[in-house]
Amino acid sequence: MTATAVRTRGAHERAARRVQWVRGVRLAVLLAFVLIFLAPVYVLLVTSFKPLTEADPSRAWALPETWTFEPWRVAWEKLAPGIWNSVLLTVPGALISAALGSMNGYVLSKWRFPGADIVFTLFLFGMFIPYQGVMIPLVQLLVNLNELTGLNGVFYGGIPGLVLAHVVYGIPICTLIFRNYYVTIPDEVIEAARVDGATMLRTYRSVVLPLSGPAFAVVIIWQFTSLWNDFLFAVFLTGPQSWPTTVMLNNIAGAQTVPYSQQMAAALLASVPTMIVYVILGRFFMRGLMAGSLKG
Repeated sequence: MTATAVRTRGAHERAARRVQWVRGVRLAVLLAFVLIFLAPVYVLLVTSFKPLTEADPSRAWALPETWTFEPWRVAWEKLAPGIWNSVLLTVPGALISAALGSMNGYVLSKWRFPGADIVFTLFLFGMFIPYQGVMIPLVQLLVNLNELTGLNGVFYGGIPGLVLAHVVYGIPICTLIFRNYYVTIPDEVIEAARVDGATMLRTYRSVVLPLSGPAFAVVIIWQFTSLWNDFLFAVFLTGPQSWPTTVMLNNIAGAQTVPYSQQMAAALLASVPTMIVYVILGRFFMRGLMAGSLKG
């Protein structure tokens, strides 16, 4: 073997060792971040299985001496009505928001009209209006709807009013996501449908809608999470019989002692639905979220 070949082989071996070292450091950093991220989950989990006598902040990291499911039973009894109310809120709210956002995004991206850019800009302004800024007029609007319809406790004080508030508030972000996604659909596909005599609605139903899976996944995850985690609208616009999970979770507290184990179990129960939705739709999430980032 010549001297040049030896030097070349040595350089390759050193480069391979550097690559392995960099990979090792990168893996170690990632594992450290994973441990930091999972530390609160560990505390939640072990505390939720402790009896009230062991559930103390000074022993948060210690495993239970006596394992019990009693905190989970109590947490479920207290949260069950709120979980059902949250389901009644999030399922129609997310689906209606997705449907309206899809139609708005389709029109603003493929059936453009004079002033379409101005309308789209006005839609985007809705994303920056804080909840607190519309709370008083929103309450008055829902009270007036109760009086006009004669349905006391339905719009203001009930789940339908909360659904309406979130659907209206979610239209800007839903429209933005769908509009950016539909921009990636070739215009030639829409033109071909027009040439074949398809109307705007027929083109949407037959051509665009079947391609909208990733965008629907993004919007449903976004809206489902927003609605499920909402507290401010829920506590202002609903009554005790219609309180969702977040308000019920906030009310789990003791008079003399704080039931940490019950609170931890309730927090885990409240987080399960959003995790299930993300597991089911998560593979579409990044694809739909990044659509339109390189075009339009």
